[in-house]
Amino acid sequence: MSNNNQDNSVDWAKQAYAQLKQKQEQQKQEQQKQEQQKQEQQKQEQQKQEQQKQDLFNSEQDKKDVEKSKLNVKDSDKEPELGDFDDEFTWSAMILAAQGKKINQISVDEIDWLSRLRKGLEETRKGFVTELLDKLGDDPLTPETLDDLETLLLRADAGINSTDKVINALRKKLNEEVLGGEAGIKFLKKELVSILDRPISNSGANILVPEKGRLNIWLIVGVNGVGKTTTIGKLANLSVRSDFTTLIAAADTFRAAAVEQIKVWGERSSVEVISNQSKNADPAAVVFDAISSASKRKTDLLLVDTAGRLQNKNNLMDELSKIRKIIDKKVPNAKVESLLVLDASQGQNGLNQAKGFAKSANLTGAIITKLDGSSRGGVSLAVSLEVGLPIRFIGAGEGIRDLRPFNSFEFIEALLADR
Repeated sequence: MSNNNQDNSVDWAKQAYAQLKQKQEQQKQEQQKQEQQKQEQQKQEQQKQEQQKQDLFNSEQDKKDVEKSKLNVKDSDKEPELGDFDDEFTWSAMILAAQGKKINQISVDEIDWLSRLRKGLEETRKGFVTELLDKLGDDPLTPETLDDLETLLLRADAGINSTDKVINALRKKLNEEVLGGEAGIKFLKKELVSILDRPISNSGANILVPEKGRLNIWLIVGVNGVGKTTTIGKLANLSVRSDFTTLIAAADTFRAAAVEQIKVWGERSSVEVISNQSKNADPAAVVFDAISSASKRKTDLLLVDTAGRLQNKNNLMDELSKIRKIIDKKVPNAKVESLLVLDASQGQNGLNQAKGFAKSANLTGAIITKLDGSSRGGVSLAVSLEVGLPIRFIGAGEGIRDLRPFNSFEFIEALLADR
């Protein structure tokens, strides 16, 4: 990047920061006003209760409501706040600007997410990008450099096919022209984005969102331990914040405490959970009840937590098949997605899971979790190319807001953020 372009980018980021700062101050003033009104209402209510000689904790339901309110104000659930004007803000603002965003269109929420994504990919970047950039410098790419890049991609669990595709494209480019370090990185980014974008483009939908006017059912599948139940809670929160009415079906009835866990996430997202308290309840029966509730309420999105492990793989796939039959029979017009949750830290094991589920579970997409604790973020490339699954969401943190729709440009820019 030339000095002029860099100066312009920093100026743009400064203007964006100033505008967001002003907006945040206005929001704080409005929140203070609302808080004062709320306190006044509470004071009046307390006086009324005293007059009627009612005890605030008269009923068990009151206690539950208070506990629920405490649960809903966890630090990780709060709206993000604007931090300092620093390199992280400037980088995030530049990524938004590169996608055509105008200064008055960006939000603190977007800045916060990009900062989290960049931090989340730090481990992968340390093991892959930093070493690559050290080798490249500003010198032209050489066949030896490509050999090093091949090793680094494989080490990041990008997969053999993805690595071959990138390396072959770079070799072909080198045969046509001399590529300096900056040009080489630019071409590398383009190739990586194309791998991630191809299955998304083939699906016909750049971003997966519920369709208004019909019931959308998203089956969330994956083995135990990948963060499946947690991911459903975060999806529910994202859905509600995007103004979609949402329900959760607790159909993972074979794992101890799975139903209780999903209920906690439902409370945090203010989303009702349809469940059956009976031990080893039939998952298909839970889905049947959930569909009935969703249809009556004209719900936009029903999220279904499915079993992650049964006695063997065949039993697991049989359960998924039963659930699909219930859906096809009860709501044949529903828009159904089958999304596989993968733990990025599992690398090639995760890739094998994707291949196994893809054959039996009619997968339509993948959700990559735990990117913040892994040096194997390259597995996203393998899932896209070798399994052909569009990545729909990614998680880069433990907070309820740390799951977002996948954006290949932002992902690769965060991955290669040092250059």
